[in-house]
Amino acid sequence: MSQPARPRTRMTGVQRRLQLIDISRQLFSLRGVDGTTIEEIARAAGVSKPVVYEHFGSKEALYMEVVTNEYRELLARITESLAGDDSARVLLEKAALAILTYIEECTEGFRILVRDAPPSQPEGTYSTLLTKVTEQVEHILADEFTHRGFSSEDGSIYAQMLVGMVAMTAQWWLDARHPDKRTVAAHVVNLAWYGLTGLRKEPGLREGTVGLLAE
Repeated sequence: MSQPARPRTRMTGVQRRLQLIDISRQLFSLRGVDGTTIEEIARAAGVSKPVVYEHFGSKEALYMEVVTNEYRELLARITESLAGDDSARVLLEKAALAILTYIEECTEGFRILVRDAPPSQPEGTYSTLLTKVTEQVEHILADEFTHRGFSSEDGSIYAQMLVGMVAMTAQWWLDARHPDKRTVAAHVVNLAWYGLTGLRKEPGLREGTVGLLAE
């Protein structure tokens, strides 16, 4: 005797919303915001288009929800890595590993952050995040520079350089994935830290390529 079909379990409103966000993250990461339609999202979720509109109102609003979630997650990880009383070098190590670990665990989210700028933030969410991180690094370097007798104001310049170096390396590693994240972080810190420890108080340029390379 055949068993009666089990009734489908209905999702709560919260569960449905989270499902739609998860599915949308996958599709936005794969096709971009312009290449993804509400119809595709609804079909993948097994619902009708009106259900998606009921929860988010528009594709742009759904996209912003996905971006905001990823932005907050990555910023929280980096902020946590830069907190505490560790040395500047250890903090740099933790920050580099935090970004690489996020890429490893949330690849789709990071791909969205670095590829598509939300309509309300044409400058790009990733660049906005890096600005906030740079401000934190600037405070750390200001203390380090003051301790070494350097101008604390120069910390803002070097904060831009350090965050830019880590950010570009992270974007490269998004697809490369080799070597492993700890090795990549070690190389980033190797270049950054030993460059910082060899800084001159009043750097200057030499005329000509040969002079620069020989410096």
